[in-house]
Amino acid sequence: MPERTNQAHAIIVMGVSGSGKSSIGEKLAEALSLRFIEGDQLHPASNVEKMSKGIPLSDADRMPWLDLIGEAMKDALAKGEGVIVTCSALKRLYRERLRAAAGGNLFFVYLEGSRELLAERMGHRKGHFMPSSLLESQLETLEAPTGEPGVVTVDIDDTVEGIAEEARKKLAPLGVS
Repeated sequence: MPERTNQAHAIIVMGVSGSGKSSIGEKLAEALSLRFIEGDQLHPASNVEKMSKGIPLSDADRMPWLDLIGEAMKDALAKGEGVIVTCSALKRLYRERLRAAAGGNLFFVYLEGSRELLAERMGHRKGHFMPSSLLESQLETLEAPTGEPGVVTVDIDDTVEGIAEEARKKLAPLGVS
């Protein structure tokens, strides 16, 4: 087990739409006593409008959003505060941009689930701007972070509490507790 440095950590709860990023992020933040930021709230209005119309975001659309998430993490870490942020972080390029913003002090919890389970969950959501029709686009864009440093993968076929607890357990050996 790595030596504890008591250094503040940034954690991104990532995955495609419907994977439970917000619910798991909130529960994990509560368990670790960290500040929680809903990454979707940092999207520029133009991104929300596009997604609401069923139009997938391009890399150019996502970069300003990723930079806002990066700034939020950087600000928290500069104050010595740990933070958990939700972000789809679908491509390695995006994750590298976020790692750079956080000064490398960043962990990812990748929420992984079957296409069927994700579609079912998206179908039950109420009041979210992301329509179920964009799930396929997100799955096509996804570059799974398997094997990247500081990434733990958690299967989403469980309760919110069970998924958050599994994430907490997998983060602990990395020095996050």
